[in-house]
Amino acid sequence: MVAAIIALIVALPASAEVRPFPGGFKTQEIKTDGATIYVRVGGKGPAVVMLHGFGDTGDMWAPLATVLAKDHTVIVPDLRGMGLSSYPDTGYDKKTQAQDIARVMDKLNVQKADLVTHDIGNMVGYALAAQYPDRITRWAVIDAPLPGIGPWDEILRSPLLWHFNFRGPDVDRLVKGRERIYLDRFWNELSANPKAIDEKTRRHYAKIYARPGAMHAAFNQFAAFSQDASDNKAFASKGKLTMPILALGAEKSFGAQQAAIMREVATNVEGGIITNSGHWIMEEQPDQTVKAVREFLDKK
Repeated sequence: MVAAIIALIVALPASAEVRPFPGGFKTQEIKTDGATIYVRVGGKGPAVVMLHGFGDTGDMWAPLATVLAKDHTVIVPDLRGMGLSSYPDTGYDKKTQAQDIARVMDKLNVQKADLVTHDIGNMVGYALAAQYPDRITRWAVIDAPLPGIGPWDEILRSPLLWHFNFRGPDVDRLVKGRERIYLDRFWNELSANPKAIDEKTRRHYAKIYARPGAMHAAFNQFAAFSQDASDNKAFASKGKLTMPILALGAEKSFGAQQAAIMREVATNVEGGIITNSGHWIMEEQPDQTVKAVREFLDKK
């Protein structure tokens, strides 16, 4: 598993930029218990919720949202403590963040939705599906582990994941004014081709993560992993998820291991690989990722 993560190679030419959401999308701020969630909403039809991870915001989903909005109501929040959502002092365990998303769905009068997630979004997605299984109809989960599930202890030992434990009284001062340097390390080391995360994309996200309180909140996402592991084990002990799940691993990151992880917590898992990609699938291989997710969601 660790060897698969570390085996990063140069792949295809740069293919990504920060793309705008379609003109029909509107944004709003929805108050939940302890946070204000920034949400993009557009399209018409069955709902699909998309959850991003660290190093991105909901902006990462624009290419997929553009395609799905033709026949779906697309809901794209920024997670608590990231993007343009608020940066509260607490609530970074993924169980609480899943409740944020459930409240967003409530405020938008959405009872059921498909789910598409990446990175930390996977962890929030599992907590959402485990707490509200009747509200998630199908789930595309992309390239990240679940704390406490499957090979979690082995994954924690990967030197590429040093940031999981990068915290303490001085971390904010160490990174302040150097957010771009910090983020570049992730984009460069966890991609198959660093050039796929172009300069415009890097500037866009670095500016957002340089907002006051943003990096402190990001560190709290990782600090909550021990609690998340405990919560996930409790969720899993109550039984496996039964909704259809597509587990997409990036070829140069989690690969087939993504499906294996999901089979620990779900009974109906289809595996898939995003080829010539590292972890940053929407930046490195947006067209391939959009196609795979679209085909899965169309299997009604």
